[in-house]
Amino acid sequence: MKRVEHAKLASGFLSHPEHVAFHDKRLWDLRSKRDAQAHAIPEWETLRSLASAIKAHTLSKLADYLEQFVSQAEANGVRVHFADTAEEHNETVYRLLSERGMTGLVKSKSMLTDECDMRPYLESRGIAVMETDLGERIQQLDGQPPSHIVVPAVHKLRGDVAEVFSRTIGTDPHNEDIHYLAQSQRMNTRPWFVREKTAGMTGCNFAVAETGTVVVCTNEGNADLSANMPPLHIVSLGIEKLIPRLSDLGVFIRMLSRSALGSPITQYTSHFRAPREGAELHFILVDHGRSERLAMPDFWHSLKCIRCGACMNTCPVYRRSGGLSYGSTYAGPIGAIINPTFDLKRFSALPFASTLNGSCTSVCPVKINIHEQIYQWRQVIAAQHEVPFVKQEVLKMAGRLLGSPTLYRGAVASLEGALRRLPNFMLYNPLNIWGRQRDLPQAPATTFHAWYKKNRQGGSRGQS
Repeated sequence: MKRVEHAKLASGFLSHPEHVAFHDKRLWDLRSKRDAQAHAIPEWETLRSLASAIKAHTLSKLADYLEQFVSQAEANGVRVHFADTAEEHNETVYRLLSERGMTGLVKSKSMLTDECDMRPYLESRGIAVMETDLGERIQQLDGQPPSHIVVPAVHKLRGDVAEVFSRTIGTDPHNEDIHYLAQSQRMNTRPWFVREKTAGMTGCNFAVAETGTVVVCTNEGNADLSANMPPLHIVSLGIEKLIPRLSDLGVFIRMLSRSALGSPITQYTSHFRAPREGAELHFILVDHGRSERLAMPDFWHSLKCIRCGACMNTCPVYRRSGGLSYGSTYAGPIGAIINPTFDLKRFSALPFASTLNGSCTSVCPVKINIHEQIYQWRQVIAAQHEVPFVKQEVLKMAGRLLGSPTLYRGAVASLEGALRRLPNFMLYNPLNIWGRQRDLPQAPATTFHAWYKKNRQGGSRGQS
């Protein structure tokens, strides 16, 4: 597929300052609330270390825990399926629906099904799919993918939602009241749960090997309706969602909502272990490149991710470029390290959409070394010659200048204002799209080297 040009895609979002300002403020508010929750728990860092260790242990013995999970789930009456690829996952879902004469599917938010492009696959085969999460439904009606792992429509203002709903479900285009908009979506969605020939689908936040249980965390209750109303409940889960014991679950439940939204816990934490009487429960365990990533020495740590979105909320690049600019289900810092594992060439620009400030790593509840992996991906991309020619030449020029004290100081000394002009030339030129949305701070009147030479050279104060 075509290479994702993150900077070009971001330019569309940046052309609407009111959206950028709201997006930045809203996500930083989530980050601030996350900090408040973390500081309120003395053992927060201990929990982070424990969660990271549990995930690392599980991934080191993933085959064993998968076998235990499947054995327990089947003993509970669940039918378990395996899908090596996205295509196999979609085929399995369609087979389960078509064999039972199902023509509709109500589903809660699931990043995995988005990753697999399941909805267009089913819709092209006559299955009507209803997204029941409010944010996902907004995006579905607007013909857009989600822009955030937790809050899929966070880039939209209430006026945008009013326009989408007016155009698609017939609401009042002039009524931007959030309660009215939420109620309108609810009234549009709820009848689907009781329609004939309609199945239900949920994702999975955690899968407990010890009990064969899947756990789903939501704030709207839509997942519980999707699971408990239709006669067929399908759960799609990536194989990395496993944890060993039910006692381990408490560690992650304490951290998930605090990291994602700055709230102590989600409104609903639902456990699904066995089918309801007269109903069917199916688990689809999906690989889709996860085993390959597990074998990557530098990048397997990303499989620890619990999809909280904390790294996105703190990232200055994501907050100002919008999630749709990443061209994938996974945006922000976590997307920059996950997406290249799927298609290095297509997503080769994403690891460069980062300042490497390390804030993403600092807030990650499972201690994924995100900024280090971003830097490592840059090395891989450069080694495989996937860096665009213009970027290569600019970096070479900058490397020669900044890598040689003699050249740099000579340039500064011989050209009046060179310190102000040279960085500007590199940033503000027709070949660098990022320069259109950035302002460099004013350069100081003198360099530190010149100041030191004037004030400290030969003096005892300069010795230590």
